[in-house]
Amino acid sequence: MQNFTDVDDKIINRAREEGDDPIKLAEHYIHEYFIDADALGINRADIHPRVSEHIPQIIAVIEGLIAKGYAYEVDGDVYFRVKSFPEYGKLSGRSLDDMLAGARVEIDERKEAPVDFALWKQAKPGEPYWGSPWGAGRPGWHIECSVMSTQYLGETFDIHGGGADLIFPHHENEIAQAEAYTGKPFVNYWMHNGFITVNSEKMSKSLGNFFILRDILARFPQDVVRYYLIATHYRSPLDFDDGKLEEARKALGRLKTTMLLAEEFLGGTEFRTTAVVEAELITRGMELQEKFIGAMDDDFNSAKALGYLFELSHQINAFIAGADYNRETDKAILGQAVEIFHNLGGVLGIFMDTKTVGQHRVDDVLSIILDMRDGARQDKNYALADSLRDFLNHHHIKVEDKANGSQVRYEKAPEIDEILNFLSALRQNFKVNKEYERADRLREELKNAGVTLKDTKEGVRWKIVDT
Repeated sequence: MQNFTDVDDKIINRAREEGDDPIKLAEHYIHEYFIDADALGINRADIHPRVSEHIPQIIAVIEGLIAKGYAYEVDGDVYFRVKSFPEYGKLSGRSLDDMLAGARVEIDERKEAPVDFALWKQAKPGEPYWGSPWGAGRPGWHIECSVMSTQYLGETFDIHGGGADLIFPHHENEIAQAEAYTGKPFVNYWMHNGFITVNSEKMSKSLGNFFILRDILARFPQDVVRYYLIATHYRSPLDFDDGKLEEARKALGRLKTTMLLAEEFLGGTEFRTTAVVEAELITRGMELQEKFIGAMDDDFNSAKALGYLFELSHQINAFIAGADYNRETDKAILGQAVEIFHNLGGVLGIFMDTKTVGQHRVDDVLSIILDMRDGARQDKNYALADSLRDFLNHHHIKVEDKANGSQVRYEKAPEIDEILNFLSALRQNFKVNKEYERADRLREELKNAGVTLKDTKEGVRWKIVDT
């Protein structure tokens, strides 16, 4: 289950700024979220409940908390009485005195204590509202999560996730109101992910280093971004910079190359064998599979699990190097080992595309086209700039010109073959027009991207070099 908050202060304020309805605005961003999540291969939950669809259930729980003495109403607002729940602070490890001294709390003399938090808020002009025993209003932020999760997962469930910044006060408040209402433990295990930094600095709009996922996906394939995310333990800070993403691209490329080498050796991706064979590679593969599973069972240690996947990759590569393509026993051994390798990669969801070795270079090559286009415009070579633009438009690649350069956006990555054929023909045209410096520069840039060009009698030919 993954719930969506479609009613809260931030959404209401944003809707007011944009002159939109808060519920419709939330719907828009929920839709955009799913686009990004789908792009990363994130499976959808069985259910995605929303606050606006669970108002009666929320009101019922608040009434129960009031009846049990855990909450109180003041002028249409309802607050949770923190001191009535002795275990408050057990998740964050904070004492009530520490919270009173250091927590960010709104000053409201109507509350019994500064740390008491809102369960129901009286409606203000222009805000969405629902009827309740305390008058028109809407839920507070914390109560909604407890109500929806216990409704669909039970009064006690195993795992609750979220960012480390939510430990206090949000998750602390969830525990208090849920356990006060049910009298049972709320969650068995809490999984909190670390913060995102950019070039080792905290990501924030004020520092100007704020980005959205689509900015990253415009420059790096989805599988590379997914690999980078899971290559660090989820509790650890995650630092985003282009250099580390490039490293992730190369590392994932090595794993995918193993898949491709195996597919070539086996004669396709559908090779399976029923033959029972014993071999060192299979034994080692099963051992690494057990270690992989152990790492994932140990607090979802995907980073450690990846290490075992690389070890299996090396074992498979070494086997292929010494195997005989015509020996069926070797195929049987490799087939079983690759099946283990593929299944483990599937657990992590990193084998999103293994069609061609060159597919992951699409963004690198597109960046060459962008740089060439920017240079042509500066040189006032509008004919070249327009031809590059037309090529991109033909492949539904949008170009956004910004102060610090241009970038591309696309829904579906073009085939690397089409791009390289275009650039090969373009380089040949440069030579015909005696633009040798431009032709040599294009050749060097492609070489840096892992593509070599060769002049033949039939024209320019390209080849992708394995990394």
